[in-house]
Amino acid sequence: MRILTNQKVRALFGQITLCLLIFIILSIILILSESAGTVLRAEEITPERWRTVISIAVCAVSIGIAVLAVCCRYFREQDRVMEDAVTQIREFIAGDRTARIECDEEGELYRLFHEINSLAAILNAKAESEEKSRKFLRNTISDISHQLKTPLAALNIYNGIMQSEAGANDPAAIKEFTDLSEQELDRIETLVQNLLKITKFDAGSVVMEKRTENISEMMEDVKKHFAFRAEQEGKEIVLSGSDSLSFLCDRNWIVEAVSNIVKNAMDHTENGDRILIEWRESASVVRIAIIDNGTGIHPEDLHHIFKRFYRSRYSKDTQGIGLGLPLSKSVAEAHNGTIEVDSRLGEGATFIMNFLVIPT
Repeated sequence: MRILTNQKVRALFGQITLCLLIFIILSIILILSESAGTVLRAEEITPERWRTVISIAVCAVSIGIAVLAVCCRYFREQDRVMEDAVTQIREFIAGDRTARIECDEEGELYRLFHEINSLAAILNAKAESEEKSRKFLRNTISDISHQLKTPLAALNIYNGIMQSEAGANDPAAIKEFTDLSEQELDRIETLVQNLLKITKFDAGSVVMEKRTENISEMMEDVKKHFAFRAEQEGKEIVLSGSDSLSFLCDRNWIVEAVSNIVKNAMDHTENGDRILIEWRESASVVRIAIIDNGTGIHPEDLHHIFKRFYRSRYSKDTQGIGLGLPLSKSVAEAHNGTIEVDSRLGEGATFIMNFLVIPT
């Protein structure tokens, strides 16, 4: 029998057998002994005593056999359970992620099986996470390659034109294509910088240096950043909110998040349009809204607007890389906040960032 290959099981069966033999011998000695403690001679033993001795011996042997049979059955069942568990573990190792050990009963063994199943679930979750990370990495590399291909191709063309115009001694043409090259280089720099920032959020390496900051001052910084472009394009940036309202945040990251949304608004507004940045406190929430009266967002794009590298097929913007809004979303979430968008095509868009005010 396979269960007897276990040394401890063999030792247990041996101990049970030994105990039964000792019990039988002691019982016989007690029965055949006089009250004074001397053992009767064979001719002194009555038939009744012999029958008693035989009965006790038979009962003891029967009980011993029954105990051994029950133990044998128990250990065979445990052996079957263990074999089933080993089979499930081997299937899991072989790649079957659904393989699990049956653990519907009580007991230490089934508690162990439950822990093994929990471990398998954790390993599955980690494997899925790693697969998502690999898929994200593949997609990111593909997106980066696609995003870099356009400006690099443009730079190559501009460089060729400048070389030919240099031979023709045309400073105006060289100046024009030098400016275009600078725009493409700025686009590449923006792509790389935003990628580095988002990667830091993904890696959890961004440390928020939160202080109580005045919102009016931060929004003024945003307005100053876009003042020259707004003047060149004939657009107006308007600030609206309390000069005394403050909240706990990382100043640089909040300015970054709002700037990305304002840049998006600048890219989708025309000459004479207006971009409104307003802020206010409602109950225990600070609300920052960026509202424009530009071209708006197509209904198909509303649910995808915060996805990385997402580019609408309806958008006329050819310079965007699709990282600014996802970065703003990451900043808001890092401050335990939310960001949402509402828009109607042709009527502009409204981006709202909500931050919970923590009492101090």
